[in-house]
Amino acid sequence: MKILSRIFRSGGLALVLTCALGLHGAAHAEDIKVLSGNGAKAAVTALCAEFVRISGHKVTVDFEVNPGVKKRIEGGEAFDVAVLNPPVLDALIEQGRVVGNTRTVLGRAGIGAAIREGAPKPDISTVDAFKRTLLSYNGVAYPGEGASGKYFASLVERMGIAEEMKSRMRPMPAEYNVEVVSSGEADMVVVVSSRISGVKGVQYLGTIPAELQTWIGFAAGLSGKAAHEAASRDMLKFFTTPQAVKILHDAGVDTN
Repeated sequence: MKILSRIFRSGGLALVLTCALGLHGAAHAEDIKVLSGNGAKAAVTALCAEFVRISGHKVTVDFEVNPGVKKRIEGGEAFDVAVLNPPVLDALIEQGRVVGNTRTVLGRAGIGAAIREGAPKPDISTVDAFKRTLLSYNGVAYPGEGASGKYFASLVERMGIAEEMKSRMRPMPAEYNVEVVSSGEADMVVVVSSRISGVKGVQYLGTIPAELQTWIGFAAGLSGKAAHEAASRDMLKFFTTPQAVKILHDAGVDTN
């Protein structure tokens, strides 16, 4: 669907998805606001676009790091649906800001790596190969905030190459960490693999070795003060359909 327009807001990158009512559209189109973490950006974008297409509702999605989304919600920002890492979503459920019985698990993704499209493909299949590859580059990007970035920083320590990697580490804003590889600002990016999906100009290398791997989950829930409750509940139900599962798989999210 070529209906995506990008705008920047003070809280982060926003994607506004709109669709005219069709044969399967809603009798009355609501404008649903989604606040989402960046990890499953491609998946959430595609899910919302498909929901717009089949429902006739409008959807606005704001992407930011999970801690940033949590802070905005705790600060009272209005929203209808949140898509976040499960621990962050659960904390908001405990605060009563997200409705507990609407908690919807989308799936999970491991940590992956990517380089610029067309560049020689390195080996990251073993721990030693991954270490050698990291040390062969001048700049390795990763999210400066968020779960995958923090994990990668700790992983460098764990592998015993922190001092050697010190000048090579490139902490980046969450909305622009994969893109720095295609632009040439970094040689490699290490981030939750689902974040790499759909980014032009990058070559996905695969997930890091199993011995080093961790899994990052994604879950959604309804705001305790949703302005469009019925339509938002329909969206959450759609997220569990076979159609949605295929979209998630295509965007690198494991739903098993």
